[in-house]
Amino acid sequence: MFDSLSDRLGGVFDKLRGRGALKEQDVRDAMREVRIALLEADVALPVVRRFVDQVTEKAIGQSVLRSVTPGQQVVKIVNDAIVEMLGGDTTPELDLNAAPPVVIMMVGLQGSGKTTSTAKIAKLLKEKQGKKAMMASLDVNRPAAQEQLKVLGEQVGVATLPIIPGQQPTEIATRAMQAAKLQAIDVLLLDTAGRLHVDQQLMDEMKAVAEISRPQETLLVVDSLTGQDAVNVAQSFAGEVELTGVVLTRMDGDARGGAALSMRAVTGKPIKFAGTGEKMDAIEVFHPSRVANRILGMGDVVSLVEKAAEAVKVEDAEALAKRMEQGKFDMNDLRMQLKQMQSMGGLGMLAGMMPGMKKAKAAMAASNMDDKVLVRMDAIIGSMTPKERTNPALLNAKRKIRVAKGSGTQVQDVNKLLKMHMEMSKAMKQIKKMGGLKGLAAMFGKGGLDGAMPGLGGQGLGPGAGGLPGLGGGGGAPDLSKFLKK
Repeated sequence: MFDSLSDRLGGVFDKLRGRGALKEQDVRDAMREVRIALLEADVALPVVRRFVDQVTEKAIGQSVLRSVTPGQQVVKIVNDAIVEMLGGDTTPELDLNAAPPVVIMMVGLQGSGKTTSTAKIAKLLKEKQGKKAMMASLDVNRPAAQEQLKVLGEQVGVATLPIIPGQQPTEIATRAMQAAKLQAIDVLLLDTAGRLHVDQQLMDEMKAVAEISRPQETLLVVDSLTGQDAVNVAQSFAGEVELTGVVLTRMDGDARGGAALSMRAVTGKPIKFAGTGEKMDAIEVFHPSRVANRILGMGDVVSLVEKAAEAVKVEDAEALAKRMEQGKFDMNDLRMQLKQMQSMGGLGMLAGMMPGMKKAKAAMAASNMDDKVLVRMDAIIGSMTPKERTNPALLNAKRKIRVAKGSGTQVQDVNKLLKMHMEMSKAMKQIKKMGGLKGLAAMFGKGGLDGAMPGLGGQGLGPGAGGLPGLGGGGGAPDLSKFLKK
């Protein structure tokens, strides 16, 4: 979502970093370009004005202009200002401290992703915080809205209030509160009805439900792809209902990102969650500092490690570590790594979170490399027999032809995969020679290796980076540069 803005700001800061000293006019010229970049990203004009004025005032201070690295100082000031614009250093959390059942009321326009977000948050509360949750649909206007929530509840393993045809939203809310108390529910999520536009009937209905349920949290769900209209909707709701937070959906889309940057400043309410895909686990707690780092091309290593921890099973990591100690690495190990990369969001997501990987990500896009590469490689490995996966040396010319036909690829693709596997196997043997993982860790601790990821432009992560967890444990991600999209 922020790629275009990130590119524009990156160009501005590259000019500043390249200069040994800065003058006040240099800073003002750079801020003029920043202003244009934010406006092109669809950030609200009042927000842009406050942002630029704040940054300019701090950036033209003597402590910056006379510092050893004035360009980097300006970048830090801009980063801090973006963090503040998005909500500050603290990560907003749901207030679940009230006596159960704690009520979370979901509001928003029709089509914003309200029902799906309700199920995602319920799943998050159940799996991450161990809460016993229940969902209830109060949408009696949209056809099959209640059935949709029921189906989603079955998918995520969260109970839903049984449907009684003909009941009105206030009656459903009353019944949901009674059922939640009887079943000792920790959190009750109410999915209210939406409209195609803001109207008084919608607001009156929400107020009536709020009086009955007395929600601890009232979350406004807005579609970030709607740009400035999302900001207008947020303003309308904030003027009528006591909002406690915002949920931005479709943050994985190709919108310009202005809604996300404007929402906190316009409504005064924190962004608590961001929807990042269609799957039920594609939702993240919104961290202002991490989003700011992504916008400025600094990466988001913390989120990357969190994704790796979720994607990698402990027993799989331990088994791979033992095999690496022995210098072993077969096609089954490679296949496991490819699946882990897919579960972590794919190549684009990983590259976007890696510091200094902006050029590598651009190179991947220019080469038409996408997540289908991982699928195609997995198909090739899947077309091999168990013996061939364990011992790839068995793959002669005839077997390669069979594997290529079985996976819908070409023989040269099979050869490329085998070559990549051979290179990684050599790396595993080198680890064994260095004394296993302990020896490798010692070298990283001394800064002997730069942690570069093979095949991604040699962009290192700096001394002691140690590679990605679950992706080779120091060997880095597999070299995918040869597997370009046809």
